[in-house]
Amino acid sequence: MSLNDSLANALSHILNCEGKGKSICIIKNSSKMIKKVLSIMKDKHYIGTFKEIKTDKGELLEINLIGAINKCNVIKPKYSVKKNDFEKFEKRFLPAKDMGIIIISTPKGLMTHQEAFNKNIGGRLIAYIY
Repeated sequence: MSLNDSLANALSHILNCEGKGKSICIIKNSSKMIKKVLSIMKDKHYIGTFKEIKTDKGELLEINLIGAINKCNVIKPKYSVKKNDFEKFEKRFLPAKDMGIIIISTPKGLMTHQEAFNKNIGGRLIAYIY
């Protein structure tokens, strides 16, 4: 496990907590990207609410799990994808059409592959969740 990729560590920890049937997951490293990915996951009903807890050692994220995640992971390398190529990566990373989301970093911020397709913009693949 890479200690350099905080998003990969966070998603892997969430998946481990989901697998153990825990209802709360605490992530020690927090970043803007992790918070944005979590808010997308919350909007798409993969997790419940999450909140930031400030401690003397830094910021913790407490996530309420609802048991909706089967798999979540980062995509490495972060492939560059054009607006017409989403289907190819959907087939590669998701189990079925319209099942799960791929999170993409675009010039207009992080969003799901459906939103990027609808807005007609490309970007770089960040993570997938289903």
